[in-house]
Amino acid sequence: MTRQLDEQISGRFPVGRRLRVLDVGMGRGTQALRLARLGHQVTGVEQDTAMIAAARQAVAREPEGIRERVRLVQSDGQDTGVHFLPGSFDVVLCHGVLMYVEEPDPLVAGLARMLAPGGLLSLLVRNGDALAMRPGLGGDWAGALAAFDTTAHVPRPRTDSDAGIPVRLRPGARADRLAALTATLAGIAAPLHAWYGVQVFTDTVADAAPVPDDVETLLAAEERAGRTDPYRRVAALLHLCGVRG
Repeated sequence: MTRQLDEQISGRFPVGRRLRVLDVGMGRGTQALRLARLGHQVTGVEQDTAMIAAARQAVAREPEGIRERVRLVQSDGQDTGVHFLPGSFDVVLCHGVLMYVEEPDPLVAGLARMLAPGGLLSLLVRNGDALAMRPGLGGDWAGALAAFDTTAHVPRPRTDSDAGIPVRLRPGARADRLAALTATLAGIAAPLHAWYGVQVFTDTVADAAPVPDDVETLLAAEERAGRTDPYRRVAALLHLCGVRG
């Protein structure tokens, strides 16, 4: 996903431009810190007390020049209008958050309002069109049949795609369908510009499985599949990039 995000940023903004980035639901700040190290001004928003404490510790370990480029705000991300003025950011990230929001459209609309014209909105969501893949490949035929008619997601231990930290999805985590999110983005003047699959081949790998020796080859295969039909359509996650008109 990081490679996909960098591709979109480099294709939209001049090389060397310092961007204003908002990372909503930043977790421990992995993506926020990575972008700050690249020279961008980053604001991270996180509701969970333990997560934001970990992010503050991570920021504190950085050199002063990087620390000065990071601002952290404790919030659930649904009140961005309280903290920031419309059009304040060039890039807005919302990765792994919508799955915990019962009504995602208002949140997405609020995030889009934070974007300056031409700004990039990056969403990482559960793929509601492929929920039958995991139970089906695991031989859970009843689970596969049930998954065709729902966007609910049954939680299980897995690896957070952003930070690489073992987490358990909270009960009630839901998924989004590509067509529905495409319509949402069009309706809030941030139409879909590009989309990718994430975790096409690796979603069913056991969480305790060791990192393979040829991890670069694995990443290359995932990256290729994530931009290629029909593979990206059955990925566990979808990475959608909208552009503010």
